[in-house]
Amino acid sequence: MHAKARLPSSRCAPARAASLRYPGARRPPVPEEPLPTRSPRPGSPARESAGLAFAGLCALNGAFVAPVARLTTERGDPLFVAAATTAFGGLAALLVLAARGQLAALVRGREARLLVALGGLGTVVPNLLFFVGTARTSAIDAVLCLQIEPVYSLLLAWLVLGHRLTARRAVSVLVLLAGVALAVIGKSSADPLGLGLLLATPLAWQLSHLLVLRRLTSVPPEILTAARYVWGGVLLAPAAAALAGGSLLPEPASLRAQLPVLLIQGVVLSYVGTSLWYQAIARLDLARATAIVVPAIPLLSLAASAVLVDEVPTGRQLAGMLLTAAGVLSFVRAPHAVEVRERVPTPSAPLGAPADPRTGGDQA
Repeated sequence: MHAKARLPSSRCAPARAASLRYPGARRPPVPEEPLPTRSPRPGSPARESAGLAFAGLCALNGAFVAPVARLTTERGDPLFVAAATTAFGGLAALLVLAARGQLAALVRGREARLLVALGGLGTVVPNLLFFVGTARTSAIDAVLCLQIEPVYSLLLAWLVLGHRLTARRAVSVLVLLAGVALAVIGKSSADPLGLGLLLATPLAWQLSHLLVLRRLTSVPPEILTAARYVWGGVLLAPAAAALAGGSLLPEPASLRAQLPVLLIQGVVLSYVGTSLWYQAIARLDLARATAIVVPAIPLLSLAASAVLVDEVPTGRQLAGMLLTAAGVLSFVRAPHAVEVRERVPTPSAPLGAPADPRTGGDQA
């Protein structure tokens, strides 16, 4: 995350696009920090196997995000769920930074205010939109709506940076939109407000990438990740309480029943999910990691939704999901304009990170 940052032109950050992230890299990205000396050498079979394992775990982890969110928002106030989930993710981030002796990085230096802003834009806004939206729809609808992220990334890269639109990206986006429309439009059970909130969620992630890529390019990924959860948790609790009218905590008995799942949702599905993505792209080239993770999440989510919340897709939803997955896969494998290391766009919030200058420039 260097020099003069340029915004890339899309899931498992904020980062894929004309995503404020560009998957489909022709050459593997260079990590910003040296890998541990005990790690297998680049390109070794052991390193590749580890990368494939991390990518698989990332996809599996991401598949449970929407179903578990549906489960927790069915049992509790979505505002409380959003606040508690973010707080647990922030606690995990604090413990990791403390173990590394990096806590001061969150409050020190000229980037401190921007890190607070990143927590607000990259976590507070999208988490409120996601959990409230999921409470009003279904896990399958949530998974489908989040796939619209490449549309925002493409448009923002075009409008903000003037990146030209390629035919492949445009066609991929049209296929993606057709899949989402087929699955959610016209459903009698679909809540329009809930769908609208979910469709707006990836836009908040993408806007947070603008902040990262324009103002925070010198900050290491682990600090950016921690800032999203730590400052996001600090800001989200009072915001959720205000929206709830002052009282946010559920009854003690209900709270005790909800805490274990909220802990898993915040620590494992959010914070660990983010870490798994970074571990994958540190060992695999971005195009390969993205191609494994991105299409797998919505398809794996079908099984997770059936088990956790007893949701079985209709034929129309299944067709829409397959069409959407095809559009996203085509999009992330397309040639990109600016090489970046990305993280899967899940509610844990993706982060765009410009690659080392040695990896090349504009190739679109």
